[in-house]
Amino acid sequence: MTGAGAEARFTLVAFHAHPDDESLLTGGTLARAAAEGHRVVLVTATGGERGLAGAGDGHGAVLARTRLAELSAAASALGCARVVLLGYADSGLHPDPLDAAAFAHVDVASAAERLATVLREESADVLTVYDPSGGYGHPDHVQVHRVGTLAARLAGTPVVLEATVPARLFRRVLAALRLVGHGLGGSAPLGTSAVFSDPDRITHRVRVTGTLAAKRAALAAHRSQQRADGQVRVLDRLLRLPTPVFALVFGREWFVEQGRAGPGREDDVFDTLRAP
Repeated sequence: MTGAGAEARFTLVAFHAHPDDESLLTGGTLARAAAEGHRVVLVTATGGERGLAGAGDGHGAVLARTRLAELSAAASALGCARVVLLGYADSGLHPDPLDAAAFAHVDVASAAERLATVLREESADVLTVYDPSGGYGHPDHVQVHRVGTLAARLAGTPVVLEATVPARLFRRVLAALRLVGHGLGGSAPLGTSAVFSDPDRITHRVRVTGTLAAKRAALAAHRSQQRADGQVRVLDRLLRLPTPVFALVFGREWFVEQGRAGPGREDDVFDTLRAP
């Protein structure tokens, strides 16, 4: 942090599970922070090697290299000053309980110390993670919550924001997808009752309409996630939305600040740091 008040410059570290998560959940916020002169650092836990992709994108380590190159392009579009890759193995939506290498199964304290090292190096003011459900229940997202929360405590990072969306809204989306027979309709491992956050817990509703072009460019950088043989990909459909509809869908991003009671309507992820 370089000062206090409206002219202060802060460092925001965004911790995500896989390439493309950063753009979907926090892309507008990261781009807005960077555009306002703050330092934005992106930390990604895995290479996303178990994600769906087209046949030409490869599998395993080959796919991870593709996705990490896409991550670099997305981070550039968002204005990130630094990208840190922790190099853990993608767990997939339903990891083998015996797969000790999967990020979902690694020692939380050890992973948290690695992230805390980055937070100390950057003198981070704000860390973003996911909510306790990991959003829709992906094991790697749940692990990001655990690891990030402990890392912030170890490093003394003052503000931890859980990237989320209002749960009722997401449940309606899942129900609609199930109705049309889309596989993502049943993709919440913890069940639809545990997805994302109750609106009454949300403390920040961040308007990102001014940085939607950057968010859209970052999403478009993840080309491998726009195709999968024989399947319709949600990211592809989102990128086809007309600009006014895209703005309606992505014009806000939501966060729950740990240790702060909701509901709130803060529009600035640094508002706690600016308070006298």
